[in-house]
Amino acid sequence: MTGTPRDYYETLGVNKTATPDEMRKAYRKLARKYHPDANPNDPAAEERFKEISTAYEVLSDPEKRAQYDQGPSAFFGQGGRGFDPRGFQGSQGFGDFADIFGNLFGGGSGRQRQAQPQRGRDISVAVNLSFEAALKGVTTKISVPKSVRCESCGGSGAAAGTKPVQCPECQGRGVTSQNQGFFALSQPCARCGGDGKVVETPCPTCTGRGVTEALKKYTVPLPPGVKDGTKIRLKGKGEVGVRGGPPGDLYVVTRVAESVLFQRRGADLVMDVPITIAEAALGATVRVPTPDGRVALKVPAGVRDGTLLRITGKGSPRLGREGSGDLLARVSVLTPTELTDEERVLLEEYAALRDEDPRAGLPGW
Repeated sequence: MTGTPRDYYETLGVNKTATPDEMRKAYRKLARKYHPDANPNDPAAEERFKEISTAYEVLSDPEKRAQYDQGPSAFFGQGGRGFDPRGFQGSQGFGDFADIFGNLFGGGSGRQRQAQPQRGRDISVAVNLSFEAALKGVTTKISVPKSVRCESCGGSGAAAGTKPVQCPECQGRGVTSQNQGFFALSQPCARCGGDGKVVETPCPTCTGRGVTEALKKYTVPLPPGVKDGTKIRLKGKGEVGVRGGPPGDLYVVTRVAESVLFQRRGADLVMDVPITIAEAALGATVRVPTPDGRVALKVPAGVRDGTLLRITGKGSPRLGREGSGDLLARVSVLTPTELTDEERVLLEEYAALRDEDPRAGLPGW
């Protein structure tokens, strides 16, 4: 840039009383808009980006800002000569500026370090259970194929007697820089993948990866009351971590078969109990199955079809809590479809004795 530059406050779109935070926000917004990577075919955008960067470099430093506010002759020198932004690369303000630039575009300050340890991947394994086993709880054995740390090299990836060395491409920094005019953009090193180290003599067992595939076996206790889709977590039993990171977790997911008798409703169980017309009218005691064996169920006289009768504590165990749910017996009144002559006569006599119309008084009848 030559000649007297634009007003730096105008360049950033802020007034002269703007706070450092307001200027930082303005710079971030403009830098995203005019960065050369976002405008590869627009030379004017690159020039505009340099102007924005220069303005922020000056105004973000309290001393330079104070000097700039005194006027062009005080800041730019005799005759208002053009400002050379390269003169500020060693200044205190440049660090803050470069950090912002790095946060926006993935580098630039030279402060980026080697790739960090990463937690291993979680694994999910499904286990099939019968309905009865899910209610009572069971201990099962599972086999899980997964990546584990190579025993031959201890996870380093280097053959016995050797070890990883500093990457010659990035000198161990994990990043390389690419000049973009006034700036140097940093990116993960292609040679070492950001590790900062390379393996010159790979381990023959894992071919330099540091991990091998193995089939691990685990004994998993499944508590009483698990449902279809319940997840049991085994901490640290997932995939091995990367670059010394912690392992992931193993999740055992239960797949519970349906029951011919019961349906789950939370910790409660629902079942259908068929009864005759006589039992519904007169009442009865019926022995019904439960997860713990048969129990007596008292059916009150005059019960209606579909009524739920509760048997306390005979449902599913409450997962992770004490006690059990209830068993809900849903009454199903059976209407006979075939009658003998004697049965028909008796029902007709009963109907004559009752002489009732169940639809009488209903709206619309």
